[in-house]
Amino acid sequence: MAYLSAARKGATIFGGLYAAAILAVMIPYIQTQCVQIYLLNNTRPHPTLVLWYALRDLVPLNQLVLVLQFLHALKIPLFSDYNTPEKYGLAPNKTANLKISTADGELLGAWFILADQFYHSLPSHSAPPVEHVGAALKARPTVLFFHGNAGTRAFGARIQHYTTFSSRLSANVLAIDYRGYGDSTGTPSEVGLARDARAAWNWLIDNGALASDILIVGHSLGTGVSSLLSAELSDEEIAPKGVVLLSPFSSISKVVETYSMLGIFPLIRPLASIPRATEFLMKRLIHKFDTDKLVPRMKGQIIIAHAGECGSRHPGTGSQDRPTENDWDIPYTHSEALFTAFLDPHLPQMIALPPHLASLSQEQWSEFTSRAAERREAREALVSTTEIPKFGTLHKFNDGKRTVTHVQTLHGGHDYVGIQEGVSDIIGQTFGFF
Repeated sequence: MAYLSAARKGATIFGGLYAAAILAVMIPYIQTQCVQIYLLNNTRPHPTLVLWYALRDLVPLNQLVLVLQFLHALKIPLFSDYNTPEKYGLAPNKTANLKISTADGELLGAWFILADQFYHSLPSHSAPPVEHVGAALKARPTVLFFHGNAGTRAFGARIQHYTTFSSRLSANVLAIDYRGYGDSTGTPSEVGLARDARAAWNWLIDNGALASDILIVGHSLGTGVSSLLSAELSDEEIAPKGVVLLSPFSSISKVVETYSMLGIFPLIRPLASIPRATEFLMKRLIHKFDTDKLVPRMKGQIIIAHAGECGSRHPGTGSQDRPTENDWDIPYTHSEALFTAFLDPHLPQMIALPPHLASLSQEQWSEFTSRAAERREAREALVSTTEIPKFGTLHKFNDGKRTVTHVQTLHGGHDYVGIQEGVSDIIGQTFGFF
Protein backbone atom coordinates (compact mmCIF):
# COMPACT_ATOMS: atom_id res chain seq x y z
CA MET A 1 0.00 0.00 0.00
CA ALA A 2 2.85 2.34 0.82
CA TYR A 3 4.31 1.61 -2.61
CA LEU A 4 0.99 2.45 -4.31
CA SER A 5 0.70 5.63 -2.28
CA ALA A 6 4.19 6.70 -3.32
CA ALA A 7 3.40 5.84 -6.94
CA ARG A 8 0.21 7.92 -6.84
CA LYS A 9 2.11 10.78 -5.26
CA GLY A 10 4.79 10.59 -7.94
CA ALA A 11 2.18 10.47 -10.71
CA THR A 12 0.37 13.45 -9.18
CA ILE A 13 3.58 15.49 -9.00
CA PHE A 14 4.52 14.58 -12.58
CA GLY A 15 0.99 15.36 -13.77
CA GLY A 16 1.14 18.74 -12.05
CA LEU A 17 4.48 19.56 -13.66
CA TYR A 18 3.12 18.40 -17.02
CA ALA A 19 0.05 20.63 -16.69
CA ALA A 20 2.27 23.55 -15.70
CA ALA A 21 4.45 22.95 -18.76
CA ILE A 22 1.43 22.94 -21.08
CA LEU A 23 0.14 26.13 -19.43
CA ALA A 24 3.53 27.78 -19.76
CA VAL A 25 3.77 26.84 -23.43
CA MET A 26 0.46 28.58 -24.02
CA ILE A 27 1.31 31.83 -22.21
CA PRO A 28 2.53 33.74 -25.31
CA TYR A 29 -0.43 32.49 -27.35
CA ILE A 30 -2.96 33.66 -24.77
CA GLN A 31 -1.12 36.99 -24.53
CA THR A 32 -1.57 37.46 -28.27
CA GLN A 33 -5.27 36.63 -28.12
CA CYS A 34 -5.81 39.00 -25.17
CA VAL A 35 -4.12 41.84 -27.06
CA GLN A 36 -6.30 41.22 -30.12
CA ILE A 37 -9.47 41.26 -28.01
CA TYR A 38 -8.34 44.46 -26.32
CA LEU A 39 -7.60 46.18 -29.63
CA LEU A 40 -10.87 45.07 -31.20
CA ASN A 41 -13.00 46.21 -28.29
CA ASN A 42 -10.90 49.28 -27.45
CA THR A 43 -11.39 48.65 -23.74
CA ARG A 44 -9.11 49.11 -20.77
CA PRO A 45 -6.67 46.22 -20.16
CA HIS A 46 -8.28 43.41 -18.22
CA PRO A 47 -6.41 42.23 -15.09
CA THR A 48 -5.90 38.87 -16.84
CA LEU A 49 -3.93 40.61 -19.58
CA VAL A 50 -1.69 42.20 -16.99
CA LEU A 51 -1.17 38.76 -15.38
CA TRP A 52 -0.17 37.14 -18.68
CA TYR A 53 2.39 39.84 -19.37
CA ALA A 54 3.85 39.31 -15.91
CA LEU A 55 4.08 35.55 -16.54
CA ARG A 56 5.71 36.16 -19.92
CA ASP A 57 8.73 37.68 -18.21
CA LEU A 58 8.97 34.69 -15.89
CA VAL A 59 8.72 32.05 -18.64
CA PRO A 60 10.38 33.10 -21.94
CA LEU A 61 8.94 30.89 -24.71
CA ASN A 62 12.25 30.26 -26.47
CA GLN A 63 13.82 28.98 -23.27
CA LEU A 64 10.82 26.79 -22.53
CA VAL A 65 10.80 25.24 -26.01
CA LEU A 66 14.56 24.66 -25.70
CA VAL A 67 14.17 22.83 -22.39
CA LEU A 68 11.22 20.72 -23.57
CA GLN A 69 12.90 19.78 -26.85
CA PHE A 70 16.32 18.78 -25.54
CA LEU A 71 15.53 17.94 -21.88
CA HIS A 72 19.23 18.50 -21.20
CA ALA A 73 18.47 19.63 -17.65
CA LEU A 74 17.55 16.02 -16.79
CA LYS A 75 21.07 14.89 -15.95
CA ILE A 76 20.26 11.25 -15.25
CA PRO A 77 21.85 9.50 -13.42
CA LEU A 78 22.08 12.30 -10.88
CA PHE A 79 25.55 13.30 -9.68
CA SER A 80 27.23 11.11 -12.30
CA ASP A 81 30.88 10.24 -11.69
CA TYR A 82 32.24 10.35 -15.24
CA ASN A 83 35.77 9.64 -14.05
CA THR A 84 34.62 6.24 -12.80
CA PRO A 85 32.76 4.49 -15.66
CA GLU A 86 33.32 1.24 -13.76
CA LYS A 87 30.59 2.49 -11.41
CA TYR A 88 28.10 2.01 -14.26
CA GLY A 89 29.15 -1.53 -15.15
CA LEU A 90 32.03 -1.01 -17.59
CA ALA A 91 35.14 -3.15 -17.11
CA PRO A 92 38.16 -1.80 -15.17
CA ASN A 93 40.32 0.54 -17.26
CA LYS A 94 38.30 -0.16 -20.39
CA THR A 95 36.88 3.36 -20.72
CA ALA A 96 38.74 6.66 -21.01
CA ASN A 97 36.97 9.79 -19.75
CA LEU A 98 37.73 12.58 -22.22
CA LYS A 99 37.21 16.25 -22.97
CA ILE A 100 36.77 17.18 -26.64
CA SER A 101 36.97 20.79 -27.83
CA THR A 102 34.54 22.08 -30.46
CA ALA A 103 35.21 24.63 -33.19
CA ASP A 104 33.24 27.28 -31.30
CA GLY A 105 35.00 26.80 -27.97
CA GLU A 106 32.73 24.39 -26.07
CA LEU A 107 34.14 21.47 -24.10
CA LEU A 108 32.37 18.12 -24.44
CA GLY A 109 32.47 15.27 -21.97
CA ALA A 110 33.01 11.93 -23.71
CA TRP A 111 33.85 8.28 -23.12
CA PHE A 112 36.06 6.15 -25.34
CA ILE A 113 35.37 2.46 -24.72
CA LEU A 114 37.87 -0.12 -25.96
CA ALA A 115 36.62 -2.98 -28.14
CA ASP A 116 36.41 -6.24 -26.19
CA GLN A 117 38.72 -8.04 -28.62
CA PHE A 118 41.41 -5.37 -28.19
CA TYR A 119 40.83 -5.03 -24.43
CA HIS A 120 41.27 -8.76 -23.84
CA SER A 121 44.43 -8.80 -25.95
CA LEU A 122 46.21 -6.45 -23.53
CA PRO A 123 48.79 -8.13 -21.27
CA SER A 124 47.35 -6.25 -18.29
CA HIS A 125 44.62 -3.73 -17.52
CA SER A 126 46.64 -1.57 -15.17
CA ALA A 127 47.46 1.22 -17.64
CA PRO A 128 45.01 4.12 -18.15
CA PRO A 129 42.84 3.34 -21.21
CA VAL A 130 43.68 6.70 -22.82
CA GLU A 131 47.16 5.27 -23.49
CA HIS A 132 45.62 2.62 -25.76
CA VAL A 133 43.38 4.87 -27.89
CA GLY A 134 45.68 5.05 -30.92
CA ALA A 135 46.37 1.32 -31.00
CA ALA A 136 42.70 0.47 -30.46
CA LEU A 137 41.63 2.71 -33.37
CA LYS A 138 44.08 0.91 -35.66
CA ALA A 139 43.10 -2.55 -34.42
CA ARG A 140 39.30 -2.38 -34.60
CA PRO A 141 36.51 -0.30 -36.20
CA THR A 142 34.82 2.34 -34.06
CA VAL A 143 31.19 3.22 -33.41
CA LEU A 144 30.63 6.97 -33.03
CA PHE A 145 27.49 7.02 -30.90
CA PHE A 146 25.05 9.93 -30.52
CA HIS A 147 22.43 9.49 -27.80
CA GLY A 148 18.86 10.75 -27.50
CA ASN A 149 17.51 13.66 -25.49
CA ALA A 150 17.55 13.79 -21.67
CA GLY A 151 20.05 11.96 -19.52
CA THR A 152 23.79 11.63 -19.96
CA ARG A 153 26.32 9.20 -21.41
CA ALA A 154 26.16 7.29 -18.09
CA PHE A 155 22.44 6.47 -18.47
CA GLY A 156 21.78 2.74 -18.15
CA ALA A 157 20.21 2.14 -21.57
CA ARG A 158 23.19 3.87 -23.21
CA ILE A 159 25.67 1.77 -21.25
CA GLN A 160 23.94 -1.30 -22.70
CA HIS A 161 24.50 0.06 -26.21
CA TYR A 162 28.22 0.55 -25.52
CA THR A 163 28.65 -2.96 -24.15
CA THR A 164 26.69 -4.45 -27.06
CA PHE A 165 28.82 -2.65 -29.65
CA SER A 166 32.11 -3.42 -27.89
CA SER A 167 31.29 -7.11 -27.37
CA ARG A 168 29.02 -8.32 -30.18
CA LEU A 169 30.63 -6.11 -32.86
CA SER A 170 34.00 -5.94 -31.11
CA ALA A 171 34.07 -2.23 -31.93
CA ASN A 172 35.53 0.68 -30.04
CA VAL A 173 32.90 3.21 -29.00
CA LEU A 174 33.14 6.99 -28.71
CA ALA A 175 30.10 8.40 -26.90
CA ILE A 176 29.75 12.12 -26.29
CA ASP A 177 27.46 14.29 -24.24
CA TYR A 178 26.31 17.19 -26.42
CA ARG A 179 26.75 20.77 -25.26
CA GLY A 180 24.57 21.39 -22.22
CA TYR A 181 24.30 17.67 -21.42
CA GLY A 182 26.19 15.86 -18.68
CA ASP A 183 29.44 17.66 -17.87
CA SER A 184 29.65 19.42 -21.26
CA THR A 185 29.64 23.21 -21.45
CA GLY A 186 27.24 25.37 -23.45
CA THR A 187 23.58 25.28 -24.42
CA PRO A 188 22.13 22.83 -26.97
CA SER A 189 20.91 23.89 -30.41
CA GLU A 190 20.62 22.19 -33.79
CA VAL A 191 23.68 24.01 -35.12
CA GLY A 192 25.56 23.39 -31.88
CA LEU A 193 24.89 19.65 -31.85
CA ALA A 194 26.06 19.42 -35.46
CA ARG A 195 29.32 21.08 -34.40
CA ASP A 196 29.61 18.66 -31.49
CA ALA A 197 29.22 15.71 -33.85
CA ARG A 198 31.92 17.04 -36.15
CA ALA A 199 34.24 17.66 -33.18
CA ALA A 200 33.83 14.01 -32.12
CA TRP A 201 34.50 12.83 -35.69
CA ASN A 202 37.59 15.03 -35.95
CA TRP A 203 38.87 13.72 -32.60
CA LEU A 204 38.77 10.16 -33.94
CA ILE A 205 40.53 11.12 -37.17
CA ASP A 206 43.15 13.17 -35.30
CA ASN A 207 43.89 10.16 -33.09
CA GLY A 208 44.51 7.83 -36.01
CA ALA A 209 41.13 6.42 -37.09
CA LEU A 210 40.35 5.96 -40.78
CA ALA A 211 37.07 7.41 -42.02
CA SER A 212 36.19 4.00 -43.49
CA ASP A 213 36.53 2.45 -40.01
CA ILE A 214 34.00 4.77 -38.32
CA LEU A 215 30.36 3.71 -38.14
CA ILE A 216 28.03 6.59 -37.20
CA VAL A 217 25.19 5.39 -34.95
CA GLY A 218 22.44 7.63 -33.61
CA HIS A 219 19.50 6.92 -31.35
CA SER A 220 16.33 9.05 -31.25
CA LEU A 221 17.51 12.70 -31.14
CA GLY A 222 20.93 11.31 -32.07
CA THR A 223 19.56 10.19 -35.44
CA GLY A 224 19.05 13.84 -36.34
CA VAL A 225 22.61 14.58 -35.24
CA SER A 226 23.96 11.56 -37.15
CA SER A 227 22.13 12.62 -40.30
CA LEU A 228 23.53 16.15 -40.08
CA LEU A 229 27.07 14.74 -39.75
CA SER A 230 26.51 12.24 -42.56
CA ALA A 231 25.25 14.97 -44.92
CA GLU A 232 28.17 17.25 -44.04
CA LEU A 233 30.73 14.50 -44.63
CA SER A 234 29.08 13.50 -47.91
CA ASP A 235 29.25 17.12 -49.09
CA GLU A 236 33.00 16.94 -48.45
CA GLU A 237 33.25 13.53 -50.19
CA ILE A 238 34.30 11.85 -46.94
CA ALA A 239 32.94 8.30 -46.67
CA PRO A 240 32.44 6.74 -43.22
CA LYS A 241 31.79 3.02 -42.84
CA GLY A 242 28.08 3.84 -42.81
CA VAL A 243 25.18 5.24 -40.80
CA VAL A 244 22.75 3.49 -38.44
CA LEU A 245 19.57 5.28 -37.33
CA LEU A 246 17.91 3.69 -34.27
CA SER A 247 14.32 4.77 -33.51
CA PRO A 248 14.63 7.79 -35.83
CA PHE A 249 12.23 10.61 -36.66
CA SER A 250 11.59 12.18 -40.05
CA SER A 251 11.55 15.67 -38.50
CA ILE A 252 11.18 17.11 -35.01
CA SER A 253 8.05 19.06 -35.96
CA LYS A 254 6.29 15.84 -36.99
CA VAL A 255 7.36 14.12 -33.77
CA VAL A 256 6.21 16.96 -31.54
CA GLU A 257 2.69 16.75 -32.95
CA THR A 258 2.31 13.17 -31.69
CA TYR A 259 4.89 12.91 -28.89
CA SER A 260 3.83 11.65 -25.45
CA MET A 261 6.13 11.80 -22.44
CA LEU A 262 6.58 8.29 -20.99
CA GLY A 263 4.18 7.16 -23.72
CA ILE A 264 1.29 8.54 -21.63
CA PHE A 265 1.32 12.35 -21.43
CA PRO A 266 0.79 14.01 -24.84
CA LEU A 267 2.93 17.12 -25.21
CA ILE A 268 1.07 19.06 -27.91
CA ARG A 269 -2.24 17.26 -28.53
CA PRO A 270 -4.00 18.98 -25.59
CA LEU A 271 -3.56 22.25 -27.50
CA ALA A 272 -5.40 20.98 -30.58
CA SER A 273 -8.77 22.15 -29.22
CA ILE A 274 -7.52 25.74 -29.01
CA PRO A 275 -7.77 27.50 -32.41
CA ARG A 276 -4.36 27.98 -34.09
CA ALA A 277 -2.51 27.14 -30.86
CA THR A 278 -0.55 24.24 -32.35
CA GLU A 279 0.34 26.32 -35.42
CA PHE A 280 1.48 29.14 -33.14
CA LEU A 281 3.83 26.84 -31.23
CA MET A 282 5.21 25.07 -34.32
CA LYS A 283 6.27 28.37 -35.83
CA ARG A 284 8.44 28.92 -32.76
CA LEU A 285 10.15 25.54 -33.03
CA ILE A 286 13.64 26.77 -33.86
CA HIS A 287 15.56 23.48 -33.87
CA LYS A 288 13.82 21.44 -36.56
CA PHE A 289 16.19 18.52 -37.32
CA ASP A 290 14.53 17.82 -40.68
CA THR A 291 16.17 14.47 -41.36
CA ASP A 292 13.88 13.76 -44.30
CA LYS A 293 15.26 16.84 -46.08
CA LEU A 294 18.85 15.62 -45.54
CA VAL A 295 18.24 12.28 -47.26
CA PRO A 296 19.36 13.44 -50.75
CA ARG A 297 22.75 14.45 -49.29
CA MET A 298 23.35 11.25 -47.28
CA LYS A 299 25.55 8.80 -49.19
CA GLY A 300 26.82 5.33 -48.35
CA GLN A 301 25.28 2.35 -46.59
CA ILE A 302 22.29 3.10 -44.33
CA ILE A 303 20.44 1.01 -41.75
CA ILE A 304 17.18 2.23 -40.22
CA ALA A 305 15.91 0.21 -37.23
CA HIS A 306 12.64 0.74 -35.39
CA ALA A 307 10.41 -1.28 -33.08
CA GLY A 308 6.88 -1.85 -34.34
CA GLU A 309 5.08 -5.17 -34.12
CA CYS A 310 4.90 -6.31 -37.71
CA GLY A 311 1.81 -7.09 -39.70
CA SER A 312 1.92 -7.94 -43.40
CA ARG A 313 2.30 -4.31 -44.48
CA HIS A 314 5.89 -3.38 -45.25
CA PRO A 315 7.55 -0.42 -46.94
CA GLY A 316 7.73 -1.30 -50.59
CA THR A 317 5.11 -4.08 -50.74
CA GLY A 318 1.93 -2.04 -50.84
CA SER A 319 -0.13 -4.51 -48.77
CA GLN A 320 -2.63 -3.10 -46.33
CA ASP A 321 -2.37 -4.68 -42.85
CA ARG A 322 -0.83 -2.25 -40.34
CA PRO A 323 1.79 -3.15 -37.74
CA THR A 324 1.00 -2.29 -34.14
CA GLU A 325 3.02 0.23 -32.15
CA ASN A 326 5.97 -0.90 -30.03
CA ASP A 327 7.78 2.43 -29.77
CA TRP A 328 5.65 4.75 -27.65
CA ASP A 329 7.94 7.76 -28.11
CA ILE A 330 8.43 7.95 -31.88
CA PRO A 331 5.98 6.00 -34.10
CA TYR A 332 7.50 3.46 -36.51
CA THR A 333 5.87 5.42 -39.36
CA HIS A 334 8.79 7.88 -39.14
CA SER A 335 11.18 5.09 -40.15
CA GLU A 336 8.86 4.06 -42.96
CA ALA A 337 8.85 7.67 -44.18
CA LEU A 338 12.66 7.84 -44.12
CA PHE A 339 13.01 4.52 -45.96
CA THR A 340 10.58 5.81 -48.58
CA ALA A 341 12.56 9.06 -48.84
CA PHE A 342 15.72 7.07 -49.71
CA LEU A 343 13.75 4.95 -52.15
CA ASP A 344 11.72 7.72 -53.80
CA PRO A 345 14.31 8.94 -56.38
CA HIS A 346 14.35 5.43 -57.89
CA LEU A 347 10.57 5.22 -58.39
CA PRO A 348 8.22 6.79 -60.96
CA GLN A 349 7.18 10.15 -59.58
CA MET A 350 3.55 10.68 -58.64
CA ILE A 351 1.37 13.14 -60.51
CA ALA A 352 0.14 16.02 -58.37
CA LEU A 353 -3.62 16.25 -57.96
CA PRO A 354 -5.38 19.62 -58.20
CA PRO A 355 -6.09 21.29 -54.83
CA HIS A 356 -9.85 20.91 -55.33
CA LEU A 357 -10.73 17.32 -56.22
CA ALA A 358 -14.11 18.44 -57.53
CA SER A 359 -12.28 19.88 -60.55
CA LEU A 360 -10.48 16.57 -61.21
CA SER A 361 -11.21 15.22 -64.69
CA GLN A 362 -11.63 11.54 -65.48
CA GLU A 363 -8.48 11.69 -67.60
CA GLN A 364 -6.46 13.15 -64.71
CA TRP A 365 -7.76 10.52 -62.31
CA SER A 366 -6.94 7.70 -64.72
CA GLU A 367 -3.43 9.05 -65.19
CA PHE A 368 -3.00 9.35 -61.42
CA THR A 369 -4.12 5.78 -60.67
CA SER A 370 -1.99 4.43 -63.52
CA ARG A 371 1.11 6.18 -62.18
CA ALA A 372 0.35 4.94 -58.65
CA ALA A 373 0.21 1.36 -59.95
CA GLU A 374 3.52 1.81 -61.78
CA ARG A 375 5.09 3.17 -58.63
CA ARG A 376 3.79 0.27 -56.52
CA GLU A 377 5.11 -2.29 -59.02
CA ALA A 378 8.51 -0.55 -59.11
CA ARG A 379 8.73 -0.66 -55.31
CA GLU A 380 7.87 -4.34 -55.21
CA ALA A 381 10.56 -5.06 -57.81
CA LEU A 382 13.24 -3.00 -56.07
CA VAL A 383 12.62 -3.79 -52.38
CA SER A 384 13.32 -7.24 -51.00
CA THR A 385 11.40 -8.25 -47.87
CA THR A 386 12.45 -11.00 -45.47
CA GLU A 387 10.35 -12.19 -42.52
CA ILE A 388 12.47 -13.32 -39.56
CA PRO A 389 10.26 -15.37 -37.19
CA LYS A 390 9.93 -13.99 -33.65
CA PHE A 391 12.23 -11.07 -34.53
CA GLY A 392 10.74 -8.86 -37.22
CA THR A 393 10.99 -7.92 -40.87
CA LEU A 394 13.91 -6.85 -43.02
CA HIS A 395 13.40 -4.59 -46.05
CA LYS A 396 16.28 -3.53 -48.28
CA PHE A 397 17.06 -2.14 -51.68
CA ASN A 398 20.24 -1.49 -53.62
CA ASP A 399 20.45 1.42 -56.03
CA GLY A 400 23.67 0.21 -57.63
CA LYS A 401 25.86 2.32 -55.33
CA ARG A 402 24.73 1.39 -51.83
CA THR A 403 22.22 -0.65 -49.84
CA VAL A 404 19.56 0.94 -47.65
CA THR A 405 18.08 -1.40 -45.04
CA HIS A 406 14.98 -0.96 -42.90
CA VAL A 407 14.71 -3.29 -39.89
CA GLN A 408 11.31 -3.39 -38.23
CA THR A 409 11.49 -5.42 -35.02
CA LEU A 410 8.73 -7.03 -32.99
CA HIS A 411 10.29 -5.91 -29.71
CA GLY A 412 12.71 -3.44 -28.18
CA GLY A 413 10.56 -0.38 -27.68
CA HIS A 414 12.14 3.02 -28.13
CA ASP A 415 15.27 2.66 -26.00
CA TYR A 416 16.37 -0.93 -26.58
CA VAL A 417 15.86 -1.70 -30.26
CA GLY A 418 19.59 -1.18 -30.85
CA ILE A 419 20.81 -3.69 -28.27
CA GLN A 420 18.91 -6.67 -29.67
CA GLU A 421 21.35 -9.29 -30.90
CA GLY A 422 19.40 -9.63 -34.13
CA VAL A 423 19.84 -5.92 -34.88
CA SER A 424 23.53 -6.06 -33.93
CA ASP A 425 24.06 -9.01 -36.26
CA ILE A 426 22.44 -7.17 -39.17
CA ILE A 427 24.72 -4.20 -38.46
CA GLY A 428 27.76 -6.48 -38.24
CA GLN A 429 26.97 -8.31 -41.48
CA THR A 430 26.11 -5.15 -43.41
CA PHE A 431 29.21 -3.21 -42.41
CA GLY A 432 31.76 -6.03 -42.34
CA PHE A 433 32.37 -6.38 -38.60
CA PHE A 434 32.22 -10.18 -38.89
